[in-house]
Amino acid sequence: MNTEVEKKLRANSTAPERKLWRLIYPLRTGDYHFRKQEQIGPYYVDFVCHHANLIVELDGETHYVAGAQDRDEQRDAFLRGEGYSVLRFTNLDVMSNPDGVYRVISEQLAGRPKRRTRGLPPPGLPHQGGGEEAALPPLDSTNRALQ
Repeated sequence: MNTEVEKKLRANSTAPERKLWRLIYPLRTGDYHFRKQEQIGPYYVDFVCHHANLIVELDGETHYVAGAQDRDEQRDAFLRGEGYSVLRFTNLDVMSNPDGVYRVISEQLAGRPKRRTRGLPPPGLPHQGGGEEAALPPLDSTNRALQ
């Protein structure tokens, strides 16, 4: 993966991309972790929720020139082959109907896997704790270090 390309795409996001990122904030801070401008195979997708296998694409003017729809269909077929569902919205959808866009994304996420609860180790793995307490020797009943 080319992280430099991903960084450049994130830094140069469009107004509709920034609006969608803010729009899905409740989903991102809740049960669904989204990433933006992520590479999957040879493609960079606008937004992806890996654990829910959902991709959200925003289509600007370049998606309506000759040949673009064929390329989008090939891209979507590849992504579906990788196990993802692909939602496409126009920039105009995001800018003029944000509530509708949010509702469609929320409905698509309903029933899909949610991210693992933060702070807990994966099932079956022991907690490897750390911090200052882990470095201190155990104490006896009088709160003196056992050596």
